[in-house]
Amino acid sequence: MGRRALMERAVRELASYERPSASPGEQRAAAWIAAELDAAGCRDARVEEERAHGGYWWPLGLLNGGAALAARIGGRRAAALVGGLAAAAVYDDVGGGRLWFRRRALPHRPAFNVLAEAGDPEASRTIVFIAHHDAAHSGLVFHPALPRIPMKLMPALHEKAEQSVPILYGVFLGPLLLALWGLLGRRALRAAGMFFALGASAVMANIGASRVVPGANDNLSAVAVLIALAHELRERPVEGVRVVLLSTGSEESFMEGMQAFGRRHFAGLPRETTEFVCIECVGSPALCVVEGEGMLRMRYYPGETRERLARAGLDAGVELVRGLRTVAATDALIALRAGYPTCTLGGVDEAKFPAQYHWPTDTPDNLDWTSVEGALAVCEEFVRARAR
Repeated sequence: MGRRALMERAVRELASYERPSASPGEQRAAAWIAAELDAAGCRDARVEEERAHGGYWWPLGLLNGGAALAARIGGRRAAALVGGLAAAAVYDDVGGGRLWFRRRALPHRPAFNVLAEAGDPEASRTIVFIAHHDAAHSGLVFHPALPRIPMKLMPALHEKAEQSVPILYGVFLGPLLLALWGLLGRRALRAAGMFFALGASAVMANIGASRVVPGANDNLSAVAVLIALAHELRERPVEGVRVVLLSTGSEESFMEGMQAFGRRHFAGLPRETTEFVCIECVGSPALCVVEGEGMLRMRYYPGETRERLARAGLDAGVELVRGLRTVAATDALIALRAGYPTCTLGGVDEAKFPAQYHWPTDTPDNLDWTSVEGALAVCEEFVRARAR
């Protein structure tokens, strides 16, 4: 079977059923991927069960609603205390932190990561390729027309832009402004804080009530690349590099699966000899080297790792757009915060945004398969270059 047919089969199979974070669908997808990687000749292909809350709308919605309620009925002192704690919890939650609020206050259920090895088992150098197999809830905030508004109204500014509007500031500003009102007593701070807190709560409720999308681009396109890369490394083995193929669950609930992978495996992966390559939304029309990421604080990937990814694209004959950052967050953020050399191979459309992002139209028929094949070529060249 050709590589494109192999990847398309994987995407269509996994997109045929719902796969919300920490769900039976996620478990079903994990078992299927593990079987495919085993059939591709990988070593020790397995599913690792973890624990995850499985969503972000409850944590963020409750924190914003709690801050608004404290300001409404408890006055300034309550607003300062609850708003400050809520702002700290939101910052931690969206920034790939310890997730202390959801881990202490909210229920958890099983989540499922897939892990397999290829390449040289005796090598000291390790490359971990990351995809994820769970799918996101939709919501009005993800309407595909929204990122195109600045493109149409301010085309010159859009042409120069290196990132989209950081909309997650909206879930942080409400608790923060209410806490500041509690400390300073200025009415404008209270009005603005209530506006953002109640608005964020409404947006989170809408996301939680919306259906799960097929997730073909985000992120089955990357899962397909992992499976095809396993086949390539079996047919043309490499020496000097151990390759770990990781597909996480519960990425769409703010990287809970990757957090669990880190707790389980980071101690056995030396930072001096391990690097991470995250693959995200590579079914979009244009592939790119993502320069940095962060929903509230921008964190840049190490320059050397980014340049290695760009060189792999050049040597593979695949054009990679440079200069773009993402105000979303990927599994790469967890490895980056842990101190590993990390980079992300991503994909965008003409709006400089992943195609069909969190929308019901994220189906296999809307993937750019040339981009998916290009992503496979870049990842294979990245491995072979490191082996050389």
